[in-house]
Amino acid sequence: MGSRRERVLKHFTEQADYMQERISAGIEQYRKGRFSITVKDKEGNPVPGARIALHQKKHEFRFGANLFALEEMETPEKTDEYKKLYARLFNIGTLPVYWKFVEPEKGKKRYAKGSPRIYRKPNIDVCLEFCEEYGIEPKAHCLDYDSFSPDWVKAMNDLDAIRNALYDRFEELSKLYADRVPSWEVTNETLNLPYSEHTIHFQQPDTIEWDFRMADRLFPKNKLIINEAHNNLWPVFNGNRSAYYMLIERALNKGCRIDSIGMQFHVCATEENEPKLGESMYSPERIYAVLDRYADFGKPIQITEISVPCYRNTEEDEDIQAEIIKNLYSIWFSHPAMEAIIYWDVIDGYEWTDNICGLLRQNLAPKKAYTVLDKLINETWRTDLALATNDAGRIAFKGFYGDYDATICMGEKTVTKTVRLSKNAKPDFAFTIS
Repeated sequence: MGSRRERVLKHFTEQADYMQERISAGIEQYRKGRFSITVKDKEGNPVPGARIALHQKKHEFRFGANLFALEEMETPEKTDEYKKLYARLFNIGTLPVYWKFVEPEKGKKRYAKGSPRIYRKPNIDVCLEFCEEYGIEPKAHCLDYDSFSPDWVKAMNDLDAIRNALYDRFEELSKLYADRVPSWEVTNETLNLPYSEHTIHFQQPDTIEWDFRMADRLFPKNKLIINEAHNNLWPVFNGNRSAYYMLIERALNKGCRIDSIGMQFHVCATEENEPKLGESMYSPERIYAVLDRYADFGKPIQITEISVPCYRNTEEDEDIQAEIIKNLYSIWFSHPAMEAIIYWDVIDGYEWTDNICGLLRQNLAPKKAYTVLDKLINETWRTDLALATNDAGRIAFKGFYGDYDATICMGEKTVTKTVRLSKNAKPDFAFTIS
């Protein structure tokens, strides 16, 4: 049977050549671009020999995690440490806007700082305060997640009443937060559970279309995301006849605005069953096949929720978790359709599942998986260069997309400019140094 490591990593090992080829080529082609900077003096003459140091500060690609543990630390000092460790890796954070926890009693909202606390469900204003302090992009999860509808909504037996209440919720969230939260998951896990376990609204044939039409009306300038559970994606993939694929296709054909496709990736398995689940979730060929097919829609894709078990946190467990995460993040980062990867529970003990899945121990000590991601995000996938302008006052270079400080030295004069290198913007920059 081999060791646990051999069993769990079997498909990564067997498909290593294919995986590495796509990772290397994909990252080079899709995550980097060619750019130039020209330096001129105040008379408009090119400045040869100017020294330019380029330091990447932030990725254009979104690496993130949920913010559910934000209010769970035992001391202010531990909260500060958590925030720093979070912000070192991540530039996007998922806010919990579950209806059940935002409005547990009809008319009694939990938006503001100081609202009654609920475990793992910090209120929106607390999350936004953290995001805005640390320059992290907030993302809302989720406008209509029927499994997390409040009990007072589930008790309704009238479709119009439910939809009126849902519309009021959409409208209020839009008025309060549309200008502060750029992207919103509109629906979540609509393929899960029997219809009978959901509200009348969920049981309608036009549930998704109704939700997206209302979201489009009330969030016209925001990114609208559809999201689905891992068990309806990776283990049951049937190409363009996959249920999630056909659900998206139908909604688009009916005129819905879906801006991004969300995919969960929770490895929900006992240690004994992990190798079996790994046949689909740890297979590079399967992962790329799923991404390639859903990319046919021409929409960006997000891994909206990911958790990888570490079980007992032994040295072997941590090594395996770290290697799995390194492989998965590298695969996703290399795919042209991908725009974000969001880990689901950062700290051990605050997981949504019974499995230990955190990147940090409960005392906030980084595990190997955190260290691996730190190296990838902040070293391997970053650009830092020192170049000198040619006779035309120009440097040309290739770098990862993101925000940079460009420090220009001419003799004793030094200035720093901010440069945004983007795959969707001009590649050439010109600076006049007086």
